[in-house]
Amino acid sequence: MNQIKIGKFIAKKRKEKNLTQMQLAEKLLITDRAISKWENGKSLPDSSIMIDLCNILGITVNDLLSGEVVTMDNYNKELEKNLMEMVKQKEEADRRLLTLEWVIGILSLIVLFVPIIIASYLPMEDWQRVVLIFSGFIPCFVGFFFAVKIEQVAGYYECKECKHRYVPTYKAVNLAMHMGRTRYMKCPKCNKKSWQKKVISKE
Repeated sequence: MNQIKIGKFIAKKRKEKNLTQMQLAEKLLITDRAISKWENGKSLPDSSIMIDLCNILGITVNDLLSGEVVTMDNYNKELEKNLMEMVKQKEEADRRLLTLEWVIGILSLIVLFVPIIIASYLPMEDWQRVVLIFSGFIPCFVGFFFAVKIEQVAGYYECKECKHRYVPTYKAVNLAMHMGRTRYMKCPKCNKKSWQKKVISKE
């Protein structure tokens, strides 16, 4: 999607409705700075407010994502193009998240082991060793919490039995036995347990 084109289209439609950036922002319950970023092509409207934005500007979501009013002749073509682009962007974002998961996991292990190594080799009181080691467990626990959360929401898990791809609950991911990103979970479609692999795409 062309963010510059979409931004100019938003600005054009806003002006046609005789709205300032501040007035449009107030209607959407956001800041005028966000509107400015859209119109300058620096970011896109969040999906949670796209429909409200389109209703205010008198356009369709397909128009918004195309950066122009789409005629009926090429409506389906533009819709399919925009949907494919959104799927592609989600997959790229999921890949970045899964890379971030590895970074968080490695940093969490470093934060855990450094205090243990220091406590093992440097002379200190026993209570100081306990405090030092415990200080490594807290950030490590928080880091792993975020890492598992990222793994849960990024991409999908594929059932080995029925090939259904879905996003499980955080509880299911957290409590499942696992080998890397492959987890032993119950599929919500066929209700069978299997070792399910993490995949990026829905299909």
